[in-house]
Amino acid sequence: MSRYLRNPIVLGVLAVVLLILIASTVSIVPETKQAVIVRFGEPQRVINRYQANEPFGRSAGLAFRIPFVEQIQFIDKRVLSVEMDNQPVLSTDQIRLEVDAFARIRIVDPLQMYIAARTEDNLVNQLKPILASALRNEFGRRPSAALLTAERGQMMDNIKLALNRVAGQYGAQIVDVRIKRADLPSGTPLENTYERMRTARQQVATSIEAEGQRQAQVIRAEADAEAAATYAGAFNRDPEFYDFYRAMQSYRNTFLAEGRRGRSSIILSPSNDYLRQFRGGR
Repeated sequence: MSRYLRNPIVLGVLAVVLLILIASTVSIVPETKQAVIVRFGEPQRVINRYQANEPFGRSAGLAFRIPFVEQIQFIDKRVLSVEMDNQPVLSTDQIRLEVDAFARIRIVDPLQMYIAARTEDNLVNQLKPILASALRNEFGRRPSAALLTAERGQMMDNIKLALNRVAGQYGAQIVDVRIKRADLPSGTPLENTYERMRTARQQVATSIEAEGQRQAQVIRAEADAEAAATYAGAFNRDPEFYDFYRAMQSYRNTFLAEGRRGRSSIILSPSNDYLRQFRGGR
């Protein structure tokens, strides 16, 4: 036996076997990973599992498992990103938009996640169409202008809630949902949208103008009625002054009318009743 132990080849083989045995028994779990111990394809336990109220890497370090029987599967403990491709959505005001959105997720139940999706990439691929569907459904209930108001926050909350219901089946939790861009599609759809917007704004402007004219007529009629009432009250107190005032207005319109000044002559008898104010009202 001692003769074999002195053989460098045997020692080398034993060292390799020992290293393989150690590597199959001991693993290092980083702070940013959750380790799922799998035995014959069935998950058994989790090391360094995410806990909301515990330090991030509290259980990180060495992890021991049965060699050649148990394997270790690392699952990210950090916040992951679900990037959605541009999605065409149609709002209630029939405006088609190209929306680019993303979600932030965290795996809080690695055992459930391993059973349902196996890897983070599979989980992300499963959640992408759910995010797109929730986005289309939410936009389909609101006008496009909702993106520019405080209603946008409510939209994000609704999308997050809908996505969370599905993510829970994969052992994940939605941290946040955001829209990066929402653009009108280029080409003919964009021009058609602009034309619809211009038509809608022109209709609004016409409506506002008509309403303004109606209000102006009402105000003018009320003012004329009030002025007539004022004149009537004043003239009733002094009928002679009223007669004189109306005569002066008539003279001005007759003798000083535009286009007649210095171009025509009016011949009237001095005793004409029309000129009675020049005779002192007699």
